[in-house]
Amino acid sequence: MISRTRSIKRAMSAAAGLAATLFMLITGAAASDKNLLRAVVGIETTISPDARTAGILGTQRQGSGVVIDDEGLVLTIGYLMLEADGAVITGPSGKAVPATVVAYDFETGLGLLRLMQKLNVVPLRLGDSSQLKKRDQVIIASRGGPQPLSAAQVVSRRIFSGYWEYLLERAIFTSPPHGFHSGAALIGRDGRLLGIGSLLVNNAVAPNVPSPRNMFVPVNGLKPVLADLLQSGRRSGRKRPWIGANTVEANGRLFVTRVTPNGPADAAGIKTGDLILGLGGYPIESQPDFYRRLWRSGEPGSEIDVNILSKWANDLKIRKVTIKSEDRYKWLKIKRSY
Repeated sequence: MISRTRSIKRAMSAAAGLAATLFMLITGAAASDKNLLRAVVGIETTISPDARTAGILGTQRQGSGVVIDDEGLVLTIGYLMLEADGAVITGPSGKAVPATVVAYDFETGLGLLRLMQKLNVVPLRLGDSSQLKKRDQVIIASRGGPQPLSAAQVVSRRIFSGYWEYLLERAIFTSPPHGFHSGAALIGRDGRLLGIGSLLVNNAVAPNVPSPRNMFVPVNGLKPVLADLLQSGRRSGRKRPWIGANTVEANGRLFVTRVTPNGPADAAGIKTGDLILGLGGYPIESQPDFYRRLWRSGEPGSEIDVNILSKWANDLKIRKVTIKSEDRYKWLKIKRSY
């Protein structure tokens, strides 16, 4: 308990000097406040009510994005534009222009849009997020909210495992929390883009330390697949199998919290409350372990054997359930318009 309290106090005390750091950062030649905000745009998307994600993420979504090249390419967090028909982008002056859907990448969770008309923007170039480390000071920039620019500090670099079959090996966690984090820019001291805002999490400092802060997706995950995304809307190479089971890890066990309607796990009879004990004949040690074994088990369409202890069974018998996996990209109604 004492160590946890000290960790939280260190993170909070660091915030005291961030205002001065922000002033120094944004008055530098490489990262002026004017140029930073001219790269960050507002995003509004409309999604059809019959889209697969409409019931969870909504049909009207808003957030931020970052213009990253001279041709109007906008990088954002993917859930803002997943299954969108198109988008409206608002620039620094308040001018709104339409944008087309370019790509969505499931592995990073990042999305790309393309401006259909010019805006008065200054692109932010991609930096090297691998060099970002704990206690580094950064800037968060968003389009919207009472404070579009705010100072922050990296409080950890570690694995982030999401309940929706998602895993980042070196996610970026920052403090203090930024309310308008969706698609926000994480900017380094050199004025380059290091990450894209994704979530507000409750354990940013460490897995078992209550600490509500932000999680950012590192931009280095985009670099090796950017050409693929621009050409075909998704990364090339081996595709990951998807089963459509949301899970949570609790007390060293992996529980099913939701089954995607009409998805692979649903078709196999997996239910909310089921306990996943093994995959492919191997015991499951954690949620990240489950994902790694799942993705190594074959291509989409392969049959995945999981060992289940069902909440709804009349006995404590462990059952083997075979799930015929799918390609999540094809299962969703993604409309690439560029």
